[in-house]
Amino acid sequence: MPPKRTTGGSTAAQATDSTPQQRLDVIAEAVSRCVRCQELADTRTQTVFGVGNPEARIMFVGEAPGADEDRQGEPFVGRAGQLLNKIIEACKLQRSDIYIANILKCRPPGNRNPSDTEAANCREYLDAQIRIVSPEYIVCWGSIAAKNLLNSDETIGKMRGKFYEYGQAKVLCTYHPSYLLRNPAAKKPVWEDMQFLFKDMGIDLV
Repeated sequence: MPPKRTTGGSTAAQATDSTPQQRLDVIAEAVSRCVRCQELADTRTQTVFGVGNPEARIMFVGEAPGADEDRQGEPFVGRAGQLLNKIIEACKLQRSDIYIANILKCRPPGNRNPSDTEAANCREYLDAQIRIVSPEYIVCWGSIAAKNLLNSDETIGKMRGKFYEYGQAKVLCTYHPSYLLRNPAAKKPVWEDMQFLFKDMGIDLV
């Protein structure tokens, strides 16, 4: 993957001598102690912060940890995560090339959808991750991620195939890997979305 472009702007995070990974570790420690959502704090095995390249050009954002993620402490490690890994490999990348996070850092009981209050409570942490990693591109996997990041109620079917903006990043929305497990025909539009993304990056996946 071509090297990530750097910006000339200075922020409080950039002004320190710490590395992006060290700054992420500080946020992860705060997340591990978080009890803003008492139900989630009472039922989680552990928090699931984020994983990958702290200076990635691409950041993936999902909705919330499931049972496998809650057990292992890493996002996208269950069946949907295995499919996501195959998508990443098809894009000629490794999982470690990307930074991966979720809207929520705790598993909702029964894998229910995150509530608006829970997403709002966790937003500070996601925004910190985006600020520190400073990706050029963000991929929202699924409607919950897209709704919460972009404050949109549109369906993924209507949102996909074009870029949105969040801060300095271009944002692409596509179907969640768990949806692909239930609807294999949706793999084709997701691959088209990946081709669209990488074409903008100057990389031909065809």
